[in-house]
Amino acid sequence: MTPLETINELKSRMSSSIIGQDQLIERIILVLLSDGNMLPEGLPGLAKTRAIKTLAKELDCGLSRIQFTPDLLPSDVTGTEIYQPELEEKFVFQQGPIFSNLILADEINRAPAKVQSALLEAMEERQVSVAGNTYKMDPLFMVMATENPVEQEGTYPLPEAQMDRFLMHVVISYPDDASELAIMRLNRQEQGTGHKKAENEKLSPEVIFAARKEIAGIKTAENMEKYMVDIISATRYPDKYSKDLDNWLDYGASPRGTIALDRASRAHAWMQGNEFVGPDNIRAIVHDCLRHRIILSYEANADGITADQVLDEVLKQVAVIG
Repeated sequence: MTPLETINELKSRMSSSIIGQDQLIERIILVLLSDGNMLPEGLPGLAKTRAIKTLAKELDCGLSRIQFTPDLLPSDVTGTEIYQPELEEKFVFQQGPIFSNLILADEINRAPAKVQSALLEAMEERQVSVAGNTYKMDPLFMVMATENPVEQEGTYPLPEAQMDRFLMHVVISYPDDASELAIMRLNRQEQGTGHKKAENEKLSPEVIFAARKEIAGIKTAENMEKYMVDIISATRYPDKYSKDLDNWLDYGASPRGTIALDRASRAHAWMQGNEFVGPDNIRAIVHDCLRHRIILSYEANADGITADQVLDEVLKQVAVIG
């Protein structure tokens, strides 16, 4: 099979286990192909944890789950040096759970800033620094950090600068009624059979690298590049586009936003079977790439205007040229 056919097979396998969350499945695969990290947000029980566990189950790769709590220490994430007097080198580095392929950072906003920073260094630099030594991460590496939007007591919200390091911020909603019924029946089947479901042969991680190589060859015309830059510019200089945008926005997206649009739109185009990026590919990923990179004004928050509504207005105001 071609890399695209294999990725579609991966998506199909995940869909059979995760019902009613097709967008989540597509986004988690897209982020992995884009060599980025993902911040899903949704109420408990909406298959966030199940999604990354299913991905690890179908791919021949490692998975680490880190439960973030207020008493967590940076060394609990990165690892630490252990004194072993019987060895010639007295201190030996014991790797922490961050040294895996897929990392589930559960409820990241429950841990203090110093622990969050330890995780974010690994995400951004793809390395960990301990006691003056640097340890590289595996080439196949993705962090999926969840946040619980309901409980606010005892939490440490991620600063905007740290949110910026996630390629996508994906908002997960409830499944529809038909999907809810299918979920109930699937759970009943899993609980009632007493037999393990026959597992598929795991897919090689090499297919991810082959897909990334093909994605790197996806063409982006100059007018599409200009379209992405104009979208970012509209978040930074909203007064040039509309009075509403000017009232709603305090700060626009950083250059990481432009890079995210470029990487995600090429991956999206490849997953659609296209050889070039079109306006629809860019519009499809704008909200997930930018909703966590813009800072709304007091007026917008007071009026109940959301980041998605602001981005809807941006897309209305910014035209494709050429």
